[in-house]
Amino acid sequence: MKINERIQPKKCPHCGRIYSEPSALSRADGVTAICPDCGTREALESIGIDVEEQEKILDTIHQHTGQ
Repeated sequence: MKINERIQPKKCPHCGRIYSEPSALSRADGVTAICPDCGTREALESIGIDVEEQEKILDTIHQHTGQ
């Protein structure tokens, strides 16, 4: 990315959140850009992690990345 290039906010089609971080690709179709949190949720779901544990993991990620 060029230094003077603006990062355009995007809206996640899964959760509706506005985000400016790099997108993740949905595992559902491999082409839809989704927010990083939804990408993490899809990855965790694919290995059998339940929703409650997914949220704990995301909370930990946010605490350590300042999000």
